Amino acid sequence: MRIPLLDTERPIVAAPMAGGPTTVALATAVADAGGFPFLAGGYKTAAGLRDEIVALRASGAPFGVNLFVPGDNEFDRAAFAAYAAELGPEASRFGVSVDPEPVTDDDNWDEKFALLVQQPVPVVSFTFGLPVATDIGLLRERGTRVLATVTTPEEAAGATARGVDGLVVQGADAGGHSATFDPERDPAPLALTELIAGVRKKSELPLIAAGGITSSDAVREVLTAGAIAAAVGTLLLRTDEAGTSAVHRAALSDPEFDHTVITRAFTGRPARALHNDFIAAHGANAPVAYPAVHHLTRPIRQAAAKAGDAQRVHLWAGAGYSEAPTGPAADVIRALWPNE
Repeated sequence: MRIPLLDTERPIVAAPMAGGPTTVALATAVADAGGFPFLAGGYKTAAGLRDEIVALRASGAPFGVNLFVPGDNEFDRAAFAAYAAELGPEASRFGVSVDPEPVTDDDNWDEKFALLVQQPVPVVSFTFGLPVATDIGLLRERGTRVLATVTTPEEAAGATARGVDGLVVQGADAGGHSATFDPERDPAPLALTELIAGVRKKSELPLIAAGGITSSDAVREVLTAGAIAAAVGTLLLRTDEAGTSAVHRAALSDPEFDHTVITRAFTGRPARALHNDFIAAHGANAPVAYPAVHHLTRPIRQAAAKAGDAQRVHLWAGAGYSEAPTGPAADVIRALWPNE
């Protein structure tokens, strides 16, 4: 039986991981194993995203594309300036500088959205908020199924009213950025099944569960709770086909990094990462200012990664990071939903 909404053999979704880990090779491997892959549209140009879509479309398998919904770029400029000054010594450590003038952008939203209208893909998901209803309708008119990533029952209700086809329900244990519509809010520490139950009270749409899923038992648990599929991201970070950086891969199995935390230190939005020295020193002072803080810290993060300094790199990881295996991505997908 094919999985509804996704049209795949297995109820396993490869979550979009922007910034490098999600590659066409990873997406292809997931699709070949019967899972549903997403391409990560975040931090890419429209041309770069188009090239990935063309390459993945050649596989003939269903897939999705994820986009970041831009915010209003309103934030405390004084707090940002103070944070920039605080990070000066970190930058000097690597011979780079930080720009005290905030840089903001919309992640090439218009160009990438136009691409998805002109060259429709099977599924498009949105993170950090909701597009206007007319944009959702435009994608659906092109035959695209539209998903919204939500972190609360209230967000689910709003997305349902906006006209999406399904919801990705992201729990607090998820690695990387929380999809919360409100960047000032940390994700509530609810069990994923509890969050699914709360969302189900607000929406009858198909649900994909995400956050901390590391085993076939966990997959069955969320399916029993009412989801049609389970999404994994961190579990794929160390696989052969992932584009995860060398310093990030090493940190995921390094006993020096023994827990994850929610932090705004690297981007100005709440995100779960392995706790390191940068978070310890600066996490409490990071302003809510995405993407300005993302651009501010980028030179430090890039230089640290090049130097192999994991203490000053954003080591995105879900709460179950210690279960992330090496080897082919297909093995991960098949282990999560073995053929019976």
